[in-house]
Amino acid sequence: GGPIGWVIGALNKTWGNSHELETISRVNNRSYHGYWFLLPGFFQAFADFFKFATKEHIVPRDADKVVFEVAPVIILSTTIMVFAFVPFGPHIYAANPDLSLLFMMAIFGVAPLGVFFAGWASNNKYTLIGGMRSAAQLTAYEIPLLITVLGVAVLSGSFNIIEIVDFQIGREEGNVWNIFMMPLGALLFLITMIAEVERIPFDMPEAEAELVEGWWTEYGGIRWGLMFAAEYMRSYAACILFALFFLGGWEAPFQHTLADLPWVGGMVEFGLSLIPGVGWILLKAWGLFAVFVWIRASLHRVRTDQILEFGWRYLLPLSLLHLVLAIAIRLLFWDGGPWNILLPIAITAISGGIFVILAIDEDKDALEIQRRPYSTQAVVKASPGSHRD
Repeated sequence: GGPIGWVIGALNKTWGNSHELETISRVNNRSYHGYWFLLPGFFQAFADFFKFATKEHIVPRDADKVVFEVAPVIILSTTIMVFAFVPFGPHIYAANPDLSLLFMMAIFGVAPLGVFFAGWASNNKYTLIGGMRSAAQLTAYEIPLLITVLGVAVLSGSFNIIEIVDFQIGREEGNVWNIFMMPLGALLFLITMIAEVERIPFDMPEAEAELVEGWWTEYGGIRWGLMFAAEYMRSYAACILFALFFLGGWEAPFQHTLADLPWVGGMVEFGLSLIPGVGWILLKAWGLFAVFVWIRASLHRVRTDQILEFGWRYLLPLSLLHLVLAIAIRLLFWDGGPWNILLPIAITAISGGIFVILAIDEDKDALEIQRRPYSTQAVVKASPGSHRD
């Protein structure tokens, strides 16, 4: 198997996509390896910025020019404002109101409105369809997303993001990451956040193969570049929020458990302390973004009717179930101190077992009936002696 893999890899590098990208990069003098060993690829970002900044800005003749110019400002400004309420440590933040969770989610949900305005103001049928898809998609995932976040706040007993993290890592409080206490909520948050940032399989507003570039079509130059940057900023913000809500924020994985180990606990704690809290958040966010990319490479784009059905028939009831479970766990099992270690183990094991059962239990007849309303071609079996003229 090894030699075959080497041959295939060599052929792909010589005649495949990898060689093509490297050749194009060399032709355009785009060196992602940097200059010698200094700052690999660092200067290329500045070159791209100046390229976008010097491009001509073209506004469609029949566009609503005011809204056309305001839409990118809404998208970019709200994206930057999200990071004002995202703490990177117990004392590293721009703003920390008592209701920082509500402020942050309210601002996070404004950008899709900018997407709709951009699609409508361009006066282009492709951009309008993209904007309408964004509005339709917003109705499918926004309510489940907010209910899921509400469940996190209920279990943690606070709407402050720093206090939510402290509840997961404090020795006198929960002392268990929320992903082990509410795996269903973590899964729902991941799915709805992928839809929020419009990444595959929920990138219907863009859909290059169907809508040219969706609501982006009429934008170019620095406006396109800033909105492209805002899209990735929102994706990383979603990953950072997942780390804060479910992965203990700036705490190292199993830090307290490893520190309590006999003989080696002190050395392990010292080694983990060498990485600052900001580093742990960024590492967790980077790993989650790798999951985003993995999902993009593995799944296909869903249709508008499918995302609406998925949101209202599955995400909404499951988010309500998640909220009920969070209330029940908080009222029945939390006594003001650390969780009983058996509780998160039992919740994680039961949730994993249910997921495996649902994943392998496939009713083919039910799936066929479910697909029928969306079929675009009727298949008629040929009977003996039948023929077409």
